[in-house]
Amino acid sequence: MSTKEISRKEMMDKLIEKRINQKAAAAGLRISVRQVKRLVKRFREEGIAGLISKQRGKPGHNRLPEETKQSVVDLLHSTYLDFGPTLAQEKLLERDGLKVSVSSVRKIMIEEEIWKPKKVKKLEVHQRRERRACFGELVQIDGSPHDWFEGRSSKCTLLVFIDDATGALLQLRFDKSESFFSYARAAEEYFGWYGKPIAFYSDKNGVFKVNNPSNSKRDALTQFGRAMQELGIQIICAETPQAKGRVERVIETLQDRLPKELRLSGINDPETGNAYLYKYMQDFNKRFAVKPRSSHNSHRPLSTQDDLASIFTWQEDRILTKNLTLQFEYKVYQIKTDRPSYALYKARVKVCADANGLVSIYYKGELLDYTIYHRQAKQALVVPSKQLDPVLVNMSKAHKPAPDHPWKKGFATPLSKKSA
Repeated sequence: MSTKEISRKEMMDKLIEKRINQKAAAAGLRISVRQVKRLVKRFREEGIAGLISKQRGKPGHNRLPEETKQSVVDLLHSTYLDFGPTLAQEKLLERDGLKVSVSSVRKIMIEEEIWKPKKVKKLEVHQRRERRACFGELVQIDGSPHDWFEGRSSKCTLLVFIDDATGALLQLRFDKSESFFSYARAAEEYFGWYGKPIAFYSDKNGVFKVNNPSNSKRDALTQFGRAMQELGIQIICAETPQAKGRVERVIETLQDRLPKELRLSGINDPETGNAYLYKYMQDFNKRFAVKPRSSHNSHRPLSTQDDLASIFTWQEDRILTKNLTLQFEYKVYQIKTDRPSYALYKARVKVCADANGLVSIYYKGELLDYTIYHRQAKQALVVPSKQLDPVLVNMSKAHKPAPDHPWKKGFATPLSKKSA
């Protein structure tokens, strides 16, 4: 007998001996007076056996049928072997039509030894920052280098934009690395969908913050910072990863879920993956996004003055020499003009390079014609840590001569040894 049933027997003995009444017995057993009357009747008719539950030894009404359980086990081993219980339960319902609770899937996975319960981590207390009130008021951005295609394609970086107020994904995009042009492409697409946010919240990556201690200008802007300033968007840099914990946790979730979704969808390259990500964001937001405290949307529409094609170029100022030349990206540019050379001597011009490497040179808003006069030898590269992997991959690709290269043809006639 269980402890509960022993307590019931003791209470029935007191009740039959009239040491307590039915109301007191009901209060002691935490059941109704009507149930006490039933127990007394069964106890008098059957004895101790009458106090034992009639459901003991019988399968529960909500027990998973053996046929369904076996189907779940087979699918877990064949398709969802490296999935977590929650994601496996979602896919069993969506793809296979098996309605099973997360707890049941977890129990089966533990029984089959394909899932180990996570250890309880030591609690680390960080100061909590309340979510912003409005959608589009603050957007957290970050990039995650990862093997997103599980070896089916080269490693790449996923750029993530997440709204602080709702936790909704606003942009996901695969690119080679975190760079000005990769964030520019992601931001341009995001602006087309939602408009301009009030502020971006980022880490201290060199894309967002000038980290050169020798730079005398404390308020110097990066190329992305300059572009956001022109668009009226503020950039706020977090002091620690914990400060932007919302995007950090989302990236951790994406690293677990997204590669499996790409595998199930048969997606094997970043180009196809980018076409799929918009649909994935909609599904992700339905599951995880929350309602903001305010119904106001803080996004602002792009104006006619927001020329993104011009704003999202790499821009640097140069001073023209006496010969009307300037240096940019290891090249010397010769300005071609009908004006006297002294008219542009020491003139400050703006050099703009787009993502494809096309260079435009402006003087007071006027486009100048030029020729490339000379190429300089490349100096040592300064590469940020997050961009090191793709740079090394490009360097490691050795140049292979064409099959018809003269060095591969060999000699026309073999050399013969000199006769003695």
